[in-house]
Amino acid sequence: MFTSFAVPTTDPKADIPQDLFGAIEALKKELNAVILAHYYQDPDIQDIADYLGDSLGLSQQAAETDADVIVFAGVHFMAETAKILNPHKLVLLPDLDAGCSLADSCPPEAFADFKRQHPDHLVISYINCTAEIKAMSDIICTSANAVKIVQQIPADQPIIFAPDKNLGRYVMEQSGRDMRLWEGSCMVHEIFSERKLIDLKMQHPAAEVIAHPECEPPVLRHADFIGSTTALLKYCQQSPKQQFIVVTESGILHQMKKAVPDKELIPAPPTSNCACNECPHMRLNTMEKLYLAMKHQTPEITMPEATRVAALKPMQRMLEMSI
Repeated sequence: MFTSFAVPTTDPKADIPQDLFGAIEALKKELNAVILAHYYQDPDIQDIADYLGDSLGLSQQAAETDADVIVFAGVHFMAETAKILNPHKLVLLPDLDAGCSLADSCPPEAFADFKRQHPDHLVISYINCTAEIKAMSDIICTSANAVKIVQQIPADQPIIFAPDKNLGRYVMEQSGRDMRLWEGSCMVHEIFSERKLIDLKMQHPAAEVIAHPECEPPVLRHADFIGSTTALLKYCQQSPKQQFIVVTESGILHQMKKAVPDKELIPAPPTSNCACNECPHMRLNTMEKLYLAMKHQTPEITMPEATRVAALKPMQRMLEMSI
């Protein structure tokens, strides 16, 4: 005769409630938590977020929140930014492996050597970088305010722009400023090919091409409008055109479809078996991981206080210069 007994489970799915939306809402109230989500997250995460935005908007919201817990549905550097601005708050990232190819393209030790080679240069770093790179910077910028910030720097002041070379080239064109660029890039925005874009334009001759400035110059040459993720969203709402070829991470299409349900949105590259226009790091976050992070209050974002303090100064300069 066999004796039955309960086997302890280590299956994380056993800890997942059926109504994730309801469970997450209950935890938000219990923890006095706020969920910040980037436009590149999965639609369900976008829908449950308290604030949805691009890097600039999320930074501003992180600086202003009175919540005790910040749950950042984005990638690691975004959650780090929230911690830099909120040292006494608990900052959670659903998946610590949600990194960033652009941030990874700028190793701190290599960048420190690069900076030492140009001691008279002011360092402006795109927010898509690690806390260590922010700590070595004079001013942080986003794709939404990079041109505006560079235009405020005295003309005789040499500038290092890091880590995105494509955004840097775009800012140089728009501002008329020569800058020394770090050779970093975003794997998603570099995947868009000029040839595929031309093919799409031929198939949809009435469509406007709207693109993110992290794309490569040959792609941007075909764009009717270039702007940050939020700017692209606003543009398709304001433009009288009915068709848009959208050249950025496909997560933004969820909000665009909600904003302009009567317009046709065509992702570049075209929908196929390839998910090349999706950021694999952003998509590591899921509703299940979001729930578990809030329930167990981990993984938590931490950093040395000296790094945080050094990184805070250029972040504050950005926020001041973006008003």
